[in-house]
Amino acid sequence: NMDSTLHYIHNDSDLSTNSSFSPEEERKSKVQDVVPQALLDQYLSMTDPSRAQTVDTEIAKHCAYSLPGVALTLGRQNWHCLKDTYETLASDMQWKVRRTLAFSIHELAVILGDQLTAGDLVPVFNGFLKDLDEVRIGVLKHLHDFLKLLHLDKRREYLYQLQEFLVTDNSRNWRFRAELAEQLILLLDLYSARDIYDYLRPIAFSLCADKVSSVRWISYKLVSEMVKKLYLASTPTFVIDLMNELVEKFCRCRKWSGRQTFVFICQTISEDDCLPMDQFA
Repeated sequence: NMDSTLHYIHNDSDLSTNSSFSPEEERKSKVQDVVPQALLDQYLSMTDPSRAQTVDTEIAKHCAYSLPGVALTLGRQNWHCLKDTYETLASDMQWKVRRTLAFSIHELAVILGDQLTAGDLVPVFNGFLKDLDEVRIGVLKHLHDFLKLLHLDKRREYLYQLQEFLVTDNSRNWRFRAELAEQLILLLDLYSARDIYDYLRPIAFSLCADKVSSVRWISYKLVSEMVKKLYLASTPTFVIDLMNELVEKFCRCRKWSGRQTFVFICQTISEDDCLPMDQFA
């Protein structure tokens, strides 16, 4: 009786959101043989709005928190059982639910593999990028972990969106920009010298002039790693142009803070051996 009741609860909630499938087709799409079906049906029914009102207002958040573990247990071959539930949670009205998914989307991508990630997770990821800061920080903290799983052509599409992370709902949220600088250091390994020069360099220079010292210090490290990466590239013009711009933008800056920034960047380049000393001189 419990088994049939759970099927009824789950199918009834699905009918309200997706009328293109008959109840029988909907039930079959959720069938698997890894765990007892009644247990899975009970889990999937957590996204039913009526349960949130009568059982626990936090139930959708708990469901979102557990989803990567459920996906790992079922395996990627049974992702079809969870896909609708995941999309429902990703569009939940509560930002805490979306935030929970944002913090774990990189883990889910590892479980699902590149094909399912490209088809089912990338659209959700793109939605999180335009969400509230509380949600965006989840994808930002694991930006490198997610992008490294994508094919190069798909990964390059995000180069145009990285500068959007400089804009936050609250300009005092300096930790957001500090996290961006940390992630950009990791992203240097994923992109070519031209992409680094064209897209990451302007962001790095902007962060070097941030009002908060903690952000600036991480940015000095970012610029020094950028110099190192471009110096090792096959085309020497990128690193020469970058160093010339450092001199022009900071060394000859009319403000003392800009000239101080130049000294700190030089210090970091020297300490981390980012350039041979003759090149540095």
